[in-house]
Amino acid sequence: MEPVVRTERLTKDYGAVLALDALTLDIGPGTTGLVGANGAGKSTFLKILLGLVPATGGRAEVLGHDVATEGAQVRAAVGYLPEHDCLPPDVSASDFVVHLGMMSGLPRVAARERAAEVLRHVGLAEERYRPMGGYSTGMKQKAKLAQALVHDPRLVLLDEPTNGLDPAARDEMLGLVRRIGHDFGIAVIVTSHLLGELERVSDHVVVLDGGTLLRASRTDEFLDATGALLVEVLGDDAQTRMADALAAAGVPVVRRGSLLSVDAADRGPRDVRDVVRDTAAELGLGLVRMQADHRHLEDVFADPSDAAVHDEPGVPRG
Repeated sequence: MEPVVRTERLTKDYGAVLALDALTLDIGPGTTGLVGANGAGKSTFLKILLGLVPATGGRAEVLGHDVATEGAQVRAAVGYLPEHDCLPPDVSASDFVVHLGMMSGLPRVAARERAAEVLRHVGLAEERYRPMGGYSTGMKQKAKLAQALVHDPRLVLLDEPTNGLDPAARDEMLGLVRRIGHDFGIAVIVTSHLLGELERVSDHVVVLDGGTLLRASRTDEFLDATGALLVEVLGDDAQTRMADALAAAGVPVVRRGSLLSVDAADRGPRDVRDVVRDTAAELGLGLVRMQADHRHLEDVFADPSDAAVHDEPGVPRG
């Protein structure tokens, strides 16, 4: 399957900061999470893909179009939600989305029809005629998402779409991102510095740090099993008693909130699952569940054996 984005030694040098350092990367269909700390090169990467910022070196293709020479074709097929507020406060969401649709090449009637459709999809149907200056942060992000979708793009680039949102609005936005990629079949590249968000919505994860590629793989490859079991027990002082008994039996245990993470390595003739079951029975504890412990993205980057995300604003140049 052809990649939606392909770069070869893509470089952006601002002089004092090297924002992208010879980045070679293929991004396929589906939803791809682009993760990295602030200053890792995420926004610069998206702007180069849109032809808004010229690269210093290397090349990039979006949907088969060279971004340096075919910027108009790229922007006609791509939707973009910028990170920062860009909404005119005295304009309604309806007029704004219609205008952006017409700028993308839609006739006025089609732009109005599409604007009404996408504003309903993002949850702004009842508020679409209000000036956007009175919108909450969550409503503004929805309006920005609507204009990114109005021209029926093949790919959308979402730069920190949950930035500044409260937990309820964040969950709603992540649900919309998931629907765009999974229900509507539009390729999505979404950036975030919050790893747990990308774990929830992404099929693939790309990690940038200081403008360089640290890792790119399917999300489930990041979240492989740790070789441990998560155990939940009920009873008086259950967690402490269970942990002490397993440790006495030579089974390492780490507390994970209300659960116990039990090392499931081979320990001779008795399977660790049997040890856990028998120990709970001997202590008179209720064994609620016992399941494989899968890592979260935060765990991957907390592990010094894996790539880490640092808070460095690009690569300083001497």
